[in-house]
Amino acid sequence: MNQLLFWIPRVLTILFAVFISLFALDVFQEGKGFWETIAALFVHLIPAFLLIALLVISWRREWIAGSIFILSGTAYMIMNLDHKQWILAISGPLFLIGILFLLDWNYRKSKATTTKTESA
Repeated sequence: MNQLLFWIPRVLTILFAVFISLFALDVFQEGKGFWETIAALFVHLIPAFLLIALLVISWRREWIAGSIFILSGTAYMIMNLDHKQWILAISGPLFLIGILFLLDWNYRKSKATTTKTESA
């Protein structure tokens, strides 16, 4: 259970970054020049880069990742109330990943507390 709870939110973050990156592929249909396409691709990939950076920063600080993912899901939901069809597709995974990170953090914290109590 410990390893599963550790890896699931991290793998889901990577898969969600790949999912978000797929939206960047539409820059190739816009008929722009090479450098304009590269610039547009980079701009479209910023959310995926941010997700991966968040994952790297919070690899061992699950409460940071959990909090930021839940806040990001809430912010996306509030900013996109007019696109209700996308709220579940984007905010749903953010909420799920955030909750899983917080569960992992809580599990590790309670396990560390139990270990300290037993050794005392």
